[in-house]
This record gives sequence, C-alpha cells and structure tokens, in this order.
Amino acid sequence: MTAGLSSVSLLLVAGARPNFMKVAPILRAARARGVATTLVHTGQHYDENMSGAFFEELGIGAPDVSLEVGSGSQAQQTARVMERIEPVIIKRRPQWVVVVGDVTSTMAAALVGAKLGAQVGCGVAHVEAGLRSFDWSMPEEINRIVTDRVADLLLTPSPEAGENLIREGIPAGRIAFVGNVMVDSLLYQLDRARDPNVRVAAGIDERAFVLVTLHRPSNVDDAGQLSVILDALRDLARETRVVFPMHPRTRGSIERFGLWTKLDGIEVRSPTGYTETVALLDAASAVLTDSGGVQEESTVLGVPCVTLRAQTERPVTVTHGTNVLVDWPITRDGTVHAARGAMARARRPVGTDGPDGWDGRAAERVISALESADRQR
Repeated sequence: MTAGLSSVSLLLVAGARPNFMKVAPILRAARARGVATTLVHTGQHYDENMSGAFFEELGIGAPDVSLEVGSGSQAQQTARVMERIEPVIIKRRPQWVVVVGDVTSTMAAALVGAKLGAQVGCGVAHVEAGLRSFDWSMPEEINRIVTDRVADLLLTPSPEAGENLIREGIPAGRIAFVGNVMVDSLLYQLDRARDPNVRVAAGIDERAFVLVTLHRPSNVDDAGQLSVILDALRDLARETRVVFPMHPRTRGSIERFGLWTKLDGIEVRSPTGYTETVALLDAASAVLTDSGGVQEESTVLGVPCVTLRAQTERPVTVTHGTNVLVDWPITRDGTVHAARGAMARARRPVGTDGPDGWDGRAAERVISALESADRQR
C-alpha cells in the first residue's frame, strides 16, 4: 500500500478481463489524488492473454496481491475468493473495498467486505452498480443484485441504473452517479490503438470486416445455440471478412461439441490484448457481441453493434447508442439479417450524442464520491 495525501485508503478488486479496464482509471485517479491503494487480482482469469498483459497495457503495473483462485465452478471460485481475500482485508484494513462490474470475484469480495465491515471499519463500494438485465438465468445478474444489496456505496454508470436501485428500496443517500469508467479506459487507449503500427499488427487494412466477440454461457455452453450462431457467422463470412478473437470458454465449447467445421472462412484468433481489441473495434464496419463492455465501447466509438442476447443490462446503448438486440429466439437467418443491417448503417463520430457521464472523467468522480462518503461515515 502506498502512502498518500488523502485519509482514504482503497482496496480495489479485479478478477476477470472486464474488471481490468474499469479498475485501471480508478487506480490512476486515486494515485493522482494521493489516495492509498492496494490492487488485488483474484486470478479468476489467470491466462496471460486474459489478465497479465492487460495490466501492462493499461499502465497500472502488477497487482499488489494475487489470490490465484484459478479455474473451477462458480461456487468453487466464489469460495476461494472469499477464503483468500479475507486475510488480505484484515491485514490491509482499507477504508473502502472497491469492487467493479459483475463477475464472480465482484460478488465474493463484496460479501467478505460487508461481513468484515464492523471488524475492520471498511465500507464496500460497487462501481457500475444498478445495472439490470432482469434475466435471472444470467450468473452476472445474480452477482449484480447480491453485490448491490451488501454495498454501502453504489456508484452508477447511467441514470437508469440509479432508478433501478431506488425501485429496489436502496436509499438515495447511498447512490452516486459517476458515469462509466470503462469509457475512461477506452478514451485513454484510443490514440495508441489508432497508431499505424498497432493497426498493422492487428491485421487491419482497407478491407471491411465484422468483429465478433462471444463468451456468455447462455450462448456458448449450449451446443444448439452455439451451432446456430456459428452457422450465421459462416454465412456472413461468405459475404465479408469476419474476425473472431476467441474466448477460451468458447474455444473449449467448440472443441467439446465438435463444431470446428462450422468455422470455415472465419478468421479465428487467440484472445487479443486491450489495445488490439480497441483497434479492431474502432476499425470494424460492425460488431456482433454478447459482451456488455463491447456494447458500451461501440456506443462511444460510433460502431454499429448487434447484441446476441435477448435483453441488455445496458439499455442506454440502445436508446443513446448504436446498439440493437438481435431478434429472439436467435436464428441463423435473423443473425445474418441483423449483421447486414448493422453494416449498412453509417458510423457516427466518436462521442457523438453519448450518454451522460461517458466523458473520460468517471474515475475522478468515483474518487470524489468515496472521499465524500468516507467523511460522512
């Protein structure tokens, strides 16, 4: 833990790839304000391409504590995170345990922080609070709701997120609108992602292409659902270039279900680092995704997006962005039709008519909210 000028100390928890882009700007803002920080990496994503390289790219350095929970079922990962983070919180005694997003590590760390609150004197703050898909089949939805229930301070990325919390009975005094920290990382990295050398390394040329990201269990753990999506991508690849950086979970399912032949003509890649991901997204004609973060990033970049889900916990990307939901239940023809429609839509300039608080300064507001809340505790 570094010495700081502020009386506030933070223990920030990251466990999976989406967390890293959210934690990075908070760390930078905290350090700029003299706030003492401890970065804990749970190891929920432990592959170098999924975690280690991101810390270097995002300029936040190695984590102070690595829990190395590794793979396993969600119950196993939850238990390991809870067991291993408890002594860290007791030893470090932060004013705030800060959790971000909606992964298993988020919920597990929030639970431990809440249980240790009286003993250690810490509060739990949830960055990206209040997002709701209203789909209880999503593990992430359960993580969001549990985390928000036990958190002392709920930091929301968009106004409707705060409205969700109010409807659930959360007192308004525990809610603060700060904006979207994911956008902070995106804008921080954008110039580098547009460097010609980065674009060449990412295989970006003058050819139009559709970028695909796919990892949700509802899409990739079901052989029938995954087969339909891959058939649609193969059809699309006959018309245009399709670039598909493949998540390890998706790769494992394709191998398990014997679906590799359905990838003919599709440009399959290993998971990409953050800078290369931003470069690909920025250059794409359209993106097909089931990722919440990509919905947000495409909105800021003005890239037409098709979300391969029945609903989204980020409706602002539909009402104020470039995002559309695929017709549900998902079909081969419906997916191809939606992709064609996205490619036909004109791109918007970066940041045009973006949602409130998606301005690259959300992390600064997070630190201000934490300092203000700490004074009131």
